[in-house]
Amino acid sequence: MRTTPVSPPRSPAAKEPLWRDIVGDVLRRERLAQERTLKDVAEAARISMPYLSEVERGRKEASSEVLAAGARALGLSLADLLSLAQGELTRHAQAARPRPRQGDIRLAA
Repeated sequence: MRTTPVSPPRSPAAKEPLWRDIVGDVLRRERLAQERTLKDVAEAARISMPYLSEVERGRKEASSEVLAAGARALGLSLADLLSLAQGELTRHAQAARPRPRQGDIRLAA
């Protein structure tokens, strides 16, 4: 009877951030950079302050309408917000990639 070799378990990869965490971080960072309060931005966006707080903390998965309203309240377009979030996600992915150790040899395919 032939058996298939078992692969060794993979090392746990760095935990990839959730989209809602990234978007929330961007919203909070932009709000703080403008030295605005949560209340001010929530009122301008016409969403509740507790809900905006939960979005910023990554506890709520906001709809595109809520994200667009939050972005507009900060003087951004939805495209601006998503572009900033995509940049953060890319940085996280690059930081999680294993770097070759000094002396390692890499072969081109």
